[in-house]
Amino acid sequence: MTLTKLAGAASIAVATALPAAAELVHKTSPHSVEITIDRLEAAVTGAGATVFARVDHAKGAASVGSDLRPTQMLMFGNPKLGTPAMLADQAAGLDLPLRVVAYADGEGVVHVVYHAPSSLAATHAIAKDAEVLKKMTGALDKLTNAAIAE
Repeated sequence: MTLTKLAGAASIAVATALPAAAELVHKTSPHSVEITIDRLEAAVTGAGATVFARVDHAKGAASVGSDLRPTQMLMFGNPKLGTPAMLADQAAGLDLPLRVVAYADGEGVVHVVYHAPSSLAATHAIAKDAEVLKKMTGALDKLTNAAIAE
């Protein structure tokens, strides 16, 4: 295969993989980043899920002398949802536990963003109509809506 054909094939492979990988859900919050993530954390623990990590990316940036607008990520999960996904394809563990990021843009608007659970089907050997993906979708919507509620 010539270099041109190889490059073309690679471009097609990347182009077809990107839509699935780029399937993001975007919401805005009337609260600060910190309060939004506090509220999300409370909703997650209130629902019986486990918070595995909270990362303050702006604090990390400051530790190396860089400025980053407020940006925090919450990683959380529930074995009742994650385990069935990993039983379908253990490689789904790369994308689990779930993660939600909140960040302030240049105008101060706070955004809440996460990967749509349906992207697990596109990335892993999980049926698009799998009940676990429907449950994850509902849970993420409910939890993030609680975080951004007025």
